[in-house]
Amino acid sequence: MTDTVLSAEQIESFVAHGYVRIAECFTRADAQPWLDEAWVRLGYDRDDPSTWVERRVHMPSLRHVEVADFAPKVWRAACQLLGGEDRIEQPYTWGNGFIANLGLGAERPWEPPSAASPDWHKDGDFFRHFLDSPEQGLLTIVLWSDIEERGGGTFIAPDSVAPVARLLERRREGVLPDEFPYDELVAQCSTFVETTGRLGDVVLMHPYMLHASSQNHRGTARLITNPPIALREPMRFDRDDPAEHSPVERAGLRALGVERLDYRPAAPRERVVPERVLRQERMREQEESRLAEASS
Repeated sequence: MTDTVLSAEQIESFVAHGYVRIAECFTRADAQPWLDEAWVRLGYDRDDPSTWVERRVHMPSLRHVEVADFAPKVWRAACQLLGGEDRIEQPYTWGNGFIANLGLGAERPWEPPSAASPDWHKDGDFFRHFLDSPEQGLLTIVLWSDIEERGGGTFIAPDSVAPVARLLERRREGVLPDEFPYDELVAQCSTFVETTGRLGDVVLMHPYMLHASSQNHRGTARLITNPPIALREPMRFDRDDPAEHSPVERAGLRALGVERLDYRPAAPRERVVPERVLRQERMREQEESRLAEASS
């Protein structure tokens, strides 16, 4: 691939630490129509925090754009980390299903990220998890607002990739979303990061990465999305040519302390319908009604 975004150093850092932040992937002007619409959908006044009734809202997606067109820098970086665009399920789109943090935990003293932080989890509430799961080749944090320190930025645990990899390799029958022993996994971690950045930045993370929501003490709205990047086929850890392992696969092998692995799931792959989807269907009707009323 000639049109690269990530340097060799950035790729090796991703393999070692499980994430990379890419700056200025889209502009405020690009985002503004969706952001203006978001406040209508919420039914809140963006300039009056007293109207922000719910402190955390996970909105449904009503509109979508292809990432290769909207944020080509992200697309090219994902292709580098996943071994080429032919391995990625396409089209890869972003929606306006914003996760809004409107002052979560503002009433409590600030607590920096640690193993004691609440809500550590691995994304993927819609499938049975295996070491090679194609449903999530990469996780993303797309910043649709500026996020300063103590402003609701996602907490991540970079050294969680190894304990999660070991669990998934050991439990070849797979792990359902509600079966992960998160307290046990995060107790094995010692590095914790509060993600910050500017509107238009994107963090790409290894699919095994544990992360958590955080308090928002800034009095400003934090808006992100976290659409996973899916693979056309399951990951492989025993490619004939080791150079063909993607950086994501190499990070998994590194986490397990092996150079190659003949991994075979011991149970069928399985989709799950999470409560989140049912809840968002109800929200969708309310939001579309507000948009129709605003446009009339």
